[in-house]
Amino acid sequence: MIKNLTCKMLIQRCFLRLLHIAPRVRFAPSPTGYLHLGGLRTALYNYLFAKSRGGVFILRIEDTDQTRKVEGSINALTNDLEWAGIECDEGPSKGGNFGPYVQSERLNIYQEYIEKLLANGSAYKCFCTERRLNILRRDAIRTQRIPKYDNKCRNLTPANIQEKIKAGTPYCIRFKLSSDCSSFEDLIFGGIAYDVSLNEGDPVVMKSDGYPTYHFANVVDDYLMGVTHVLRGVEWQISTTKHLLIYKAFGWTPPLFGHLPLIVNADGTKLSKRQSDVKVEDYRTKGIYPLALVNYITLSGGGFEHVVGEGIRLKTMDELADEFHIEKISSHPSRLNPDLLEECNRLELRRHLEDEKLTKSLILNLQNLIKNKYSSENLNVSEEHVRSVLLWATSRITRIEELVTPKFAFLWILPSNKNLEVNRNLFEKLVSDLENLEKFEQDSIKDNLKNFSAENGVKFPVLMKMLRSVLSGLNEGPSVSEMMQLLGKFQSLERIKAAIR
Repeated sequence: MIKNLTCKMLIQRCFLRLLHIAPRVRFAPSPTGYLHLGGLRTALYNYLFAKSRGGVFILRIEDTDQTRKVEGSINALTNDLEWAGIECDEGPSKGGNFGPYVQSERLNIYQEYIEKLLANGSAYKCFCTERRLNILRRDAIRTQRIPKYDNKCRNLTPANIQEKIKAGTPYCIRFKLSSDCSSFEDLIFGGIAYDVSLNEGDPVVMKSDGYPTYHFANVVDDYLMGVTHVLRGVEWQISTTKHLLIYKAFGWTPPLFGHLPLIVNADGTKLSKRQSDVKVEDYRTKGIYPLALVNYITLSGGGFEHVVGEGIRLKTMDELADEFHIEKISSHPSRLNPDLLEECNRLELRRHLEDEKLTKSLILNLQNLIKNKYSSENLNVSEEHVRSVLLWATSRITRIEELVTPKFAFLWILPSNKNLEVNRNLFEKLVSDLENLEKFEQDSIKDNLKNFSAENGVKFPVLMKMLRSVLSGLNEGPSVSEMMQLLGKFQSLERIKAAIR
């Protein structure tokens, strides 16, 4: 046990020791399902912090609760992180000098350190049944007290313990809480004071099935893996003084702790599937680019210098790391603004179109989307046409999936002129008139068509209806002049000519 050192002194000493060395940080998800936005934010900020200071980012899987483990979720978590551009330096697939990096493979290590706590009197065997614990909870609720364990087994004599073990009574291991450590300096929130012993009974650190609880395993792992800074969600802030007591029981210097605020909806309500996407996978399948999602998170949560009047600037992962400052992370809940996400995705789409290699990949992706959507139609998906559409669309869309909606179907589906009745003479004149049009732009096209309708005695709406039929054969879509500008002069005239052949 460490003597005569308060938690504040420990943290101050730790801060001075760690100030000038490269950090080792970790992201430690449980494989209980999908990676949600809050988890991605935690991983991202740990990654940026490590990268900004030449440190190490560790991925550790915390699967000690085997009842909640979901098959395939470890691979899904890893894939989502890699998709977002977050690569671990050490982890289950990367290896490293401090493995295994999956907690269920470290049970012998936890057992060794549980024995140390038992030996120094910081932990004890608890034989209380689930029935007794339920009675304690019910009584506390009935009398309006905080439900907590009454620490009954803390005072068992060695003889009592041996008698119960001999009788085969199941037991868990509990850690002895005290009031010795009730405050710490949070890297984001500042000074935090909380005496866990006033509100909780002695916590279980090793379950009867031989698996450790989160509170014990994460302390042991962080120490043995050399973690210098723990950046995690604010929901764990209240448990930190408990963790510091465990560090103290082992005589270990703890890492520095920083807790990231909640992510909430734009109206301040709790993030939920009902109001917005919470799964990273949802953003992937809906056409959001990884860099757009990463920038969206950082714009909502702070950690960067904001230049007034700069507007939104999409930053690469290297730029985000270079500009990251942990002291600039806001302690207020991070409000998500969906409009920011759309703008980030539009900026990333534009960036792709400025890079020839990325543009080719984008064109191929859109071609495949079109063919899958309109598999039975006569299509125009030439590379030249798709490229021109993408260049036109960057100010109108935020994701390429929008270009295969019914609104833009005219771009790809070549109209069928079967059974289409048109005024041949009128359209021959129109072709000649449009061929002489120097600027084939929306305003000039519209003005030209208005003049043409007046000069040829045809009502403008009637002309527009006929043109829409021969240009697309669809009832939906932008205005005829905008449609013609997008199709281009050559293709617009070819579609009109095809109708009168």
